[in-house]
Formats: sequence, C-alpha cells, structure tokens
Amino acid sequence: MANMVFNTLTKQKEKFIPREPGKVSIYVCGVTPYDYAHIGNARPPVVWDCIRRFLRYQGYQVTLVQNFTDVDDKIILRAQQSGKEPLDLAAEFAEIYLTDLAMLGVERATYYPKVSEHIPEIIQMVQGLVEKGHAYVLEEDVYFAIDSFPEYGKLSGRQLEEMMSGARVDVDHRKRNLMDFALWKAAKPGEPSWESPWGKGRPGWHIECSAMSLKYLGSGFDFHGGGTDLIFPHHENEITQAEAYCGSKPFVRYWLHSAFITLSGDKMSKSLGNVVTIREACTHFSPKVVRFWLLGTHYRNPLSFGEEELKAAARGLERLETAKENWKHLLSTKIRDQAEDGSVDSITEFIVDSKKRFINALEDDFNTALSLGVLYELVREINKWALAEGFQLTVANKQALQEALSVLEELGDLLGIWFAVEPQERGVSAEQVEELVKKREEARASKDFKTADWIRDSLKKQGIILEDTPQGVRWRRGDS
Repeated sequence: MANMVFNTLTKQKEKFIPREPGKVSIYVCGVTPYDYAHIGNARPPVVWDCIRRFLRYQGYQVTLVQNFTDVDDKIILRAQQSGKEPLDLAAEFAEIYLTDLAMLGVERATYYPKVSEHIPEIIQMVQGLVEKGHAYVLEEDVYFAIDSFPEYGKLSGRQLEEMMSGARVDVDHRKRNLMDFALWKAAKPGEPSWESPWGKGRPGWHIECSAMSLKYLGSGFDFHGGGTDLIFPHHENEITQAEAYCGSKPFVRYWLHSAFITLSGDKMSKSLGNVVTIREACTHFSPKVVRFWLLGTHYRNPLSFGEEELKAAARGLERLETAKENWKHLLSTKIRDQAEDGSVDSITEFIVDSKKRFINALEDDFNTALSLGVLYELVREINKWALAEGFQLTVANKQALQEALSVLEELGDLLGIWFAVEPQERGVSAEQVEELVKKREEARASKDFKTADWIRDSLKKQGIILEDTPQGVRWRRGDS
C-alpha cells in the first residue's frame, strides 16, 4: 500500500508521490518565540517527528525545515516590557522551545531558519513580485495585489467576501484592495529594521515562510505543515506570493494541517489566556506520557487537554511498557525441556499481521491513533498467550516471544515512544525495594494480605510499581 495523505488543497486523500524519488522535503511553520510555548505548539512538531521517522523507515532521505518567526509585533511588545532587545528575547525563547521539544523526544529538524537571518532572500523576493506586477509600493511599504492572482482562496476554499469579514489583515486604507497583504513594512521607532530599496523596514508576516522554504527546499517541495489556524490567511498568502513569484505551480505538493488542542472546550491560545505550557504539562506528567497523549488522536482531529485525558494516556503507555519489560523478563528465564507446542504458529502469524496492520495505519494519512490500537491488540494477545497459567518457554515459544518483543520495540520506536527521560531523584533505593518485595512475599505466603497490600501501596506512593507475574514479582519505577 502506498502512502495516502489528506491534502488540504484538494480536500481529499491522495497517493503520495515525492518530487524526487527516494527523497522527501518538508516545511513546518514554527513558533513566534516571545514566551514559553504552550502544549498546542508541541502538536505539529511531534506529529511531524513521527511522520519523518516513518518516512525514513520506508527508506526516504528526509529534509525537514521548521522556521522561527523572530521578527514580529508580539516579540517587539514583550521586549519593550522586559527591557530586552527584540532579537535577543526571541533567541532566548527559541532555545527554550527547542529544549522543550527535545524533552518530548522530538529530533532536531534539518534546518531552523530565522526571519532575521534571511532578510536578503526576503527583499529579493519582494523585489521580484514588484517587478512582475504582483506587488506595489506605497511610500515605504510594499503590498501584494491579490487581484493579480486569480486563484487566491484556493487553499482555504473561502470566497472573497468571507475573507474580508474574518481575516487578519492590515488596516491601511491606502491599499488597492482590503485583502492586499503586507510584504514589507516601513520601520517604526524602537523596532528591528533593515535597509531595503523602499527604505528601512522589516518583512511582513507571510513573506518569510515563502522565501525561506524556497531557499532550503525549492519550488514544488513535498509537504507543508502547520496548525489549521494557519490555513487562512498565512498559508493562503504563502501559495499566492510563491506561485506568483516563481511563475509556476505547485508551490507545495501536499498541505497537511493538524487540528487545535482545546482546554475546557476552547482553542488553546495565548491571546485567550487559556494555555498550559509544555513545561507545565511535563511537570504534572512524564514527557513520555505527554507525547503518547499527543499521538493518541489522529492529527486532523481536535485534541482535548485535561487531567483525565493525560491519566488515560499514562495508563495506555504503562500497558505497553509493562508488556515490554515482562516479555524481556520471561525471555531471560530458562527454556523448559519439553515437546514443542503447535499453537505457536498462530501466534507467529498474529505478530506478522500486527506489524502489517500497524504500517498500513501509518500509510493511511499517518494515523498514529490507529497504529497505537494495533500495539494494544498485540500486547493483549501476547500476554494472553505468554503470561497464561502453565505457559512453558520452549525453543519455539521463545523465538515467537522474541519476535513479538522486537516488533513492539520497532513499531514503538517509529512513534518515538521509547525515548529516555531524565532520571528523577527517588526516595527509595533498589536495595530497599528488593527488601520490601521480599517482606511482601513473606506476608502473602502467611496469608497476611493486609501487610502485603500496605507494602504494595507504600511503594506505589514512592513511584514504585509492582507486577505480579506467573514467573514471580517484578518491580519498576513509574513515569506518570
């Protein structure tokens, strides 16, 4: 099965055909770094981290670009409030953001271009649009003329009247059309600015992504990603100015957009003041749980943030991690010298089928939710078989269990759920745990279940999870 992706531009699933055989080019809109990033800012990079892992698994060479909008009104305002230089403030929060993403197991992008470092490319593009008649100069400002691009609106599917009523546009009555958008803005006192053919100024919001994606990936690159809130006007304007500048299309082959994260039913947004930062979320729950929660819903569906949702994700991840450790423990035990059990054939077939269904789920518009469901089914069936009363570790059974473990680890790694988390200081040592486990076993043997339960609950409060298996008691430190 070939990869099928839902293209926002065509409003349908399409077979993915890369621009260059064996290579995939991706541009993902990043953040405006003026504050700590909220958990909604984490969804696109986590989703694309998974997509990149899967594409590499399929043999593609992947180039991933994620920008920083480090020249923006919000940054300028926050810098004025804090007494810092705007670019210094943006650089500080950009590094914090990358640290937060690393905490969630997100691998670094190939490039992280910043607006402030690509002014020459932006000016060159604006000049080209003016020369081609797609833009016009008003004193020291430059605007794109949407009337020069008949296909304006093809990404969002909006009519011009609808755009005018709900768009984020610059209020400038000098413009030829209300929807004309700024490519270059004249400098204001106290703002970062650069010399240009139109005087000192700074780029408009939309031009940056077109200029930087064209520099690093060229026209007609494969994927452009971001949140659904960027479809209009940002991505609409990107298509417009890029295709007008290049004189060819498509600017991007496939547009993929992830849905909002909501809090108490409302979209999470700094402007609304209803945000939970990545760091706050990872204080209450393990970063592994947060990532697992982000992947538990298909990227095109809204995702609700709440304690119960995160607790459910923690339980789901614990099921997979517990199975992984239990299987490892069972594999370390001695093989029984008994006749082989023919039932292993059906288990082996199930393992092979599980891997196929997992891959199919990711091939179908990168459906991480469905792929996690496959892992749950794999764990349930293998546990039913391997942890059942009377299970014997024969040579054939061990080989099948080892294959199940390898598949679980391989597929979990495609989702990035096995990454390491910085160890936390715990108040109980391994030696102390072993001693308490021994005392609990002694209490159970003498039918003193009250003491046994008390020991188990006391350890749980200190982050120690006990697992009663047919092969004996195992323990591990909890993540959530």
